Amino acid sequence: MDKALKEYLHYLLVEKGLSSNTLEAYKRDITNYIQYLKNVEQIQDVEKVHRTNIVSFLFYLKEKGKAATTVSRQLSSLRSFHQFMLREGLSTHDPSTLIDLPKAEKRLPKVLNMGEVEALLDSPDSTSPLGLRNKAMLEMLYATGLRVTELCSMTLSDLHLQMGFVRCIGKGNKERIIPLGKTASNVLEMYLRKSRPKLLKTQRHDVLFINHHGRQMSRQGFWKVLKSLAKDAKIEKELTPHTLRHSFATHLLENGADLRAVQEMLGHADISTTQIYTHVSKTRLRDVYANYHPRA
Repeated sequence: MDKALKEYLHYLLVEKGLSSNTLEAYKRDITNYIQYLKNVEQIQDVEKVHRTNIVSFLFYLKEKGKAATTVSRQLSSLRSFHQFMLREGLSTHDPSTLIDLPKAEKRLPKVLNMGEVEALLDSPDSTSPLGLRNKAMLEMLYATGLRVTELCSMTLSDLHLQMGFVRCIGKGNKERIIPLGKTASNVLEMYLRKSRPKLLKTQRHDVLFINHHGRQMSRQGFWKVLKSLAKDAKIEKELTPHTLRHSFATHLLENGADLRAVQEMLGHADISTTQIYTHVSKTRLRDVYANYHPRA
């Protein structure tokens, strides 16, 4: 099974073109599954895996307090793994068929209102190199709806300030072009002129956003920065880098943007993923009505 996992990950990397983060997620899910089969079910050979073993694994996850969304993701991962082994002749059967995904609770993404967005974007100290970098990252994130991994991997060649857009390579190695507003463009221009050269020091590379060592900003590093800035802005909501992406999409739709255009900018393969933001907008409308209508 360990050999099969290695071949499966190679398939996901080479043929599917999945990102390193997605590959790590698949590797983690399948490794947990294989360890369970070996340690709990005492199964060493994939040919001996049956549907009941998979069902037991799912119950094991549930007993450990895993959320329905986590269990669903694990099942999707191991189902894809078994289908690969059957297709490649590494197994003669697929024990994951006829197992239904657990119903996941639909949770609407948390978004910031415009006042909170303004407070967050104004919180960095633009007079220091790091503060100007932080402001540039926040402005770009809210202006484009990029995923934080996409933001941190941006290069100078991806940025086209004069033409007003950024080029992004997203999930599945798919390219997309996203417009960039004047405010974000102006802040980015200031960052490139005043801040990045100072942070770069003796380093030589074309990564757009860099840390105080002159190297590429990490996802974890940006998350720490965001938490600190949210505290400075007195935002009490739970805030993650994805919150600005959610806010970007929701505010566009609230102001009349076309759903297909938002889908394109977010890089969603399926429009049903984008449609959740229309539900967020409706929920916000209900809240406004309840708060301000005299007979609500």
